[in-house]
Amino acid sequence: MGIFSVFALAFLILIPIYKEHQSKNTAAQPPQQQTQQKPPSQPSKNDQQKPPSQPEEKPQKPDENKPDNSKIYWGVDTASEIDQAFYQCVEQNYGKPDVVGRYIGDNPGASTGLTKEEVSFLKEQGIKIIPIYNHFSDATTYQNGVAEAKAAIALAKELGIREGVVIYADIEPKYPVDAAFIQGWVETISSSPYKPGIYGVFLDGKELSNAYNEVISKNKDYQNKIFIWTSNPEVGTTAKNKAPSYNPNTPDSIQASIWQYGLEGNLCNIDTNLIQSVAYSASW
Repeated sequence: MGIFSVFALAFLILIPIYKEHQSKNTAAQPPQQQTQQKPPSQPSKNDQQKPPSQPEEKPQKPDENKPDNSKIYWGVDTASEIDQAFYQCVEQNYGKPDVVGRYIGDNPGASTGLTKEEVSFLKEQGIKIIPIYNHFSDATTYQNGVAEAKAAIALAKELGIREGVVIYADIEPKYPVDAAFIQGWVETISSSPYKPGIYGVFLDGKELSNAYNEVISKNKDYQNKIFIWTSNPEVGTTAKNKAPSYNPNTPDSIQASIWQYGLEGNLCNIDTNLIQSVAYSASW
């Protein structure tokens, strides 16, 4: 065999061996992995931006310090001292009063002054007291207003009347009255531990109403300082359970917080009243 034949034979033998080797190498290579484009990651629920939290609205609570004037109390006032017998007369014939109006300081021929013993008795019955000052008959001039207010403050302190209680100046229809007196009374009482009030008949065009309106026109703030107790209209004394609806008759500019609707009960020496919560809270 020639040398060419030898080479040819060797070539033929080597070709299958080479192909088999190549196929093994190819099989050994792992398939080419394609890089997949991942979609952008979505933020988790926790990562999502939350809208700013709104402050939780709390239900409005009623102002506990502000009296509800829809509640009306029933009471009496008297120039007589209230002892056990007098109280039984009122309770049996008219009903138990929530409030009693009483004069401070003796005024001979007009009224018996409230005593500490009487105060203790009324407190034991759960009855509040409205202090009334009636030691004058001329409600004119600033100096008189100041002087009467100082006398009322002294009597109130002597009885131990607590701070914040209203003292009512009793201005009867026959008394002369002017704005200066009311101003002196209001300013002096307001500078004390007490609050100023005025009792009287408040009708359109009358001296007392005109004087009050003049004071208010000069200082609007006085309208919130002065407690008004009016005795108009007078419809007659009644038992507690037969009292009329609260309906005093005053000029539009004057708001009354106490209405004395009945005068001179024929069974006991009392007048009958309806009292708004604002005045009840400011009684003793």
